[in-house]
Amino acid sequence: MHSDQYSLNATTHLSFMARAITLARKGQYTTHPNPRVGCVLVKDEQVIAEGYHQRAGGPHAEVVALRAAGDAAKGATAYVTLEPCSHTGRTPPCADALVRAGVSIVVIAMQDPNPCVAGSGIARLKAAGIQVIYGVMEAEARALNPGFIRRMEHGLPFVRLKMATSLDGRTALASGESKWITGASARRDVQFWRARSDVILTGINTVLADDPSLNVRLSAQELGIEGEVIQPIRVIMDSQLRCPPDIKLLSLPGETLIYTKRYNSDKVYELEQAGATVVVLESADPTARLSLEAVLRDLAKREVNEIHIETGSILAGQLLETGMASELLLYMAPNILGSDAMGAFRLPNLQQMQDRINLKIQDIRAIGEDWRIIAALEQTQVV
Repeated sequence: MHSDQYSLNATTHLSFMARAITLARKGQYTTHPNPRVGCVLVKDEQVIAEGYHQRAGGPHAEVVALRAAGDAAKGATAYVTLEPCSHTGRTPPCADALVRAGVSIVVIAMQDPNPCVAGSGIARLKAAGIQVIYGVMEAEARALNPGFIRRMEHGLPFVRLKMATSLDGRTALASGESKWITGASARRDVQFWRARSDVILTGINTVLADDPSLNVRLSAQELGIEGEVIQPIRVIMDSQLRCPPDIKLLSLPGETLIYTKRYNSDKVYELEQAGATVVVLESADPTARLSLEAVLRDLAKREVNEIHIETGSILAGQLLETGMASELLLYMAPNILGSDAMGAFRLPNLQQMQDRINLKIQDIRAIGEDWRIIAALEQTQVV
């Protein structure tokens, strides 16, 4: 923790910040492209008001809590999971709102990585005579917004690669049959990961083979949110523009982007009439693959924080090999498909043990009859 002095002991700070983090998580399906933020107002070591950011364009967590507290906010301590903003975006600066409310202390989990804020919110609070403490539960606060942080710090989204395999690492039989490797509980669990993402991405081979929907099939009640379910943007990587205009996902609500290297005016018109937006990325080498980095950086410019990828072995292998994947979400079913079945990752360039791709296991748990493994990639590209 960083501050000139402490008004409360560290245990008290942790307790109230933990509550603010819990509140922030309530916005995990609805805030994008904004970060998930929670705020708790405390006076005499009692919570007097709290709030969290619910949707982009709506009031920020601090404003929700201040409105609930009213005049009681004067002299209170505010616990906020992210540095209060100091610039005017869709809403006025939260740092100014805290100053006007007359809070005495602001405890912040982490500084805002957004260059528009990046310490200026803290400076504004201090200039108004408010004591500022920051760095309380910073790791937990960063875990709330991996995509927002990565986009602000590196100009890339956080990429989560989801795979479902048998115990022997296979995703489908040699015939292509793959429904269903995992059970109903695992397939339902995937829907929650889809819902927290800004984008669901796949490759053209998966589209041609499976005609997937790439949507969230949970209700607002199941997600525990108010209002409508926000459908992530669907993204197809299609270097040669082979995508048919009659695929299922183009008939569903929501936005679809198709990235390609090949411009064909008739095909582009046909796809856009069907509801897609075609994005042509120029390439000096017409035989090269569509650049993953170029696609991800373009999505970051569109304010995409988290990408959920469900795809075949070629694109999955490319994501691992290039270091563009941030996290692997692996569902492993208690069955064996055999040596002739299709593998999860096509990685022909791994010839020696020193070439292996290392993972750091974050979590392992049973989901119904299957196992879910969450692993971070140690070689994730950040430049």
